[in-house]
Amino acid sequence: MIESMFHLPVPVLEKILRPVIVYLCLILFLRIFGKRELAQLNPFDLVVLLCLSNTVQNSIIGDDNSVSGGVIGVFSLLTINWLLTRWLFRSPKLSKVLEGSETVLIRHGVVDWIAAKKEALTELELRSVLHKQGFTDFTEIEKCVLESNGNFYMEGIKSMSDDAQRAELMREIKSLAVEVKELKGMLAARE
Repeated sequence: MIESMFHLPVPVLEKILRPVIVYLCLILFLRIFGKRELAQLNPFDLVVLLCLSNTVQNSIIGDDNSVSGGVIGVFSLLTINWLLTRWLFRSPKLSKVLEGSETVLIRHGVVDWIAAKKEALTELELRSVLHKQGFTDFTEIEKCVLESNGNFYMEGIKSMSDDAQRAELMREIKSLAVEVKELKGMLAARE
């Protein structure tokens, strides 16, 4: 029984190459199909990802269900991921080509619907992203960017700082105080 758990029915080189090839193909396909696949999962995207993991499982392990085969497959996946991330870190130009560029979706409170359409984001999905960040309307956003890794970066339109608001309120109060004094003086003069 123990022997069958560790017996490899396929060559070790094949066990190493299968996960590497599948990994590289997945990276390429996710790059082709866009950042949206990484950004916000709707139920359809979730189903695709779940099926995707099941689909590639057999291509990674082949007919091998042994523990040794699984360990070699996991090691191969982690190794190719580690090597690729190190390589991309050392080569920013290649990293930009493989990872793509960011997409500005909102600038100065105005939505770029062409960019949103390019990323296959609906108004409802974009509003959902805003709400998750604590905003209620597009006009509150200075800049919204869908980054190449699928994350959203949002920058709100800057309102007056607390100090500036306090100073403005104090000016208004002083102005009202002067008006009240003038009205009191006018009332006293009538009596």
